[in-house]
Order: sequence, then structure tokens, then C-alpha cells
Amino acid sequence: MTQTVCVIPGDGIGPEIMRATLRVLDVLNTGLQYEFVEAGVAALEKTGELLPAATLESIARNRVALKSPLTTPVGGGFASINVELRKRFDLYANVRPAITFPGTKSRYENIDIITVRENTEGAYLSEGQSLSADGETAISMIRNTRRGATRIVRYAFDLAARLGRKKVTAVHKANIIKTASGLFLDVARGIAQEYPQIAFNEMIVDNTCMQLVMWPEQFDVIVTTNLFGDIISDLCAGLVGGLGLAPGANIGTDAAIFEAVHGSAPDIAGKGIANPCALLLAACQMLDHLGLIEPAQRLRAAIRATLAAKDRTTPDLGGTGTTETFADALSERLR
Repeated sequence: MTQTVCVIPGDGIGPEIMRATLRVLDVLNTGLQYEFVEAGVAALEKTGELLPAATLESIARNRVALKSPLTTPVGGGFASINVELRKRFDLYANVRPAITFPGTKSRYENIDIITVRENTEGAYLSEGQSLSADGETAISMIRNTRRGATRIVRYAFDLAARLGRKKVTAVHKANIIKTASGLFLDVARGIAQEYPQIAFNEMIVDNTCMQLVMWPEQFDVIVTTNLFGDIISDLCAGLVGGLGLAPGANIGTDAAIFEAVHGSAPDIAGKGIANPCALLLAACQMLDHLGLIEPAQRLRAAIRATLAAKDRTTPDLGGTGTTETFADALSERLR
């Protein structure tokens, strides 16, 4: 198999963790080829655009992208480059696994939760926002559609069935937001009946957050709307050691972008100590998406073993190594 992946090195620590990730991927000998393009501040400095046409064309042509963190400058232009990419390519499903790894600062053991978040509508719409002329009243619209709710809930159940998961929890606020959240819950209840082999339950979002802290082991797959999913997925990352261990996939019908969900960390850029785990785990999601299941399993196993041994890991993981020595340790295990 030969697959070309659009690679976006990103800003800040992005190029460092991308180099390490690609070096490890190459050891797997999966036949992947890379087409490098720019976005974010790096692209702005070179082309005058945050999202050059060449980058968008590469994503559309290759249909798969691996992306390091991007910096959206303060001021005009996009509110968020990531939001713009999701909108451009209709990447409606945001998939965020939170898994406990040994040798990390996880507060729990045996956590394995996948949050499936609707990515294109809900509370994050730029249209429908307004501020009164006197600056005293701000209005923001929440818009959920039956189509949007249907495809994200069905995606979550299909994912659960494919991975052999046992339960899907629909998270909502239909007790208060009776229309927008009520529509989502109604759709989830209907679709759940089509998957009798998967247990279904529903939970109000505030209770969900409390339950995640008190008893996270009860959760398996969570499906929810945009704003709630954004909050819950970061909460889940906190359960297993933070965003440095949090990958994310943005999936659409015609394209998919895999990313480290943490920021570009400009304060440590160039120091060689950035933890590449989140991007490496995103690369595992990408391999799964491409049907390269065995290499993805091998890479996850190598990450687990390296973290457990604290073998040349970065300082945030309790080691004394660097981004590159971490990649060395992983590469040696994979060979």
C-alpha cells in the first residue's frame, strides 16, 4: 500500500514533535509518503496566509492529514484555524481517546474512554453571534440539526461496534436546553434502538463531569454535542495525565485530520524537550483509519513500554531525555 499523507509541521514545538513522529512512523515500514505543507504562523510568515490554498488542496487531494499544533494570531482573520479546517472539510466527528498509560501522572488506572464530539454545529457557530450597540448584551446562538445529530450518534455507535465496545453514553442538557439539546437526545434514543448489542444510557452534562471525576471507569464511549464534547474531552485528558497524552481525530466523509490537541507551547520551542506522545498517538489513529491496524497496535505497545520504563522520555513524563531520545527509544523497540 502506498498512501500519501498531508503533513502540517505546525508552529512552536510542532516541527520538533512532527520530526520525531515521522521518524518513528518510518520504522514501521508502512509505505506512507509525506507531502509537507504549511498552516498557521509558519504559513503566514512565508505566504501571508494562515491557510494557503496549496495546503487546502493537499488535504483535499490526499484526504488524510497529520497536523501539529497551530497558532492562530490574535486579531482579524479566523477565530480558529482548527475550526476553519473542520468547517472547510466538514469534519463532523471529533474522536478523542483517553487511555491510562503506565509511568505517567495519571490519577486513575485502567481508564479507556473515547469521546465522540460533534464538530461542526452547536454552540460554536460564528453566525448568530451579536453584541448590542451599547456593549451591554451579547447573544450567541446554539443550532443543532437532526442531520448533524444523526450522523454523530451513528458514528459513535458504529465506532463502538467496530471496536467491540460495550456502552455508549449520550451527554446532553435537555432538561434545560429543551430544543437544541432535546433534539440531540431524541435522535440518540432512536438510534440506540438499532444497536441492541450495545448498552445505552443518557446523562446530563454536569452530572457527567462529576461522575467522570468520581467514577470514570463506568464510561466507555461518550457521544455529545460540540461545546460539551470540547469540555468533556479535556476533562478526560486530565484523568490520564494531561493534554500531552491526548490525540484527536477529525473525521469527515471526504477527509480526515489527525492531530495533537495541545497547544504550540512557544515557551519551550527549540529546547528539544517537547513530549511527542499526543502526536504519536494521533498517528496511531491515522494508521487505524487507513486500515493499518497491526502497525498501530505495535506503535501503541512501544509507547506503553517506553513510558513504563521511563526510557529516555521527556521531563514532563518524569524522564531526563529529549524529544529525539524518546523517538530513539520507540524506534529501537519497534525494530
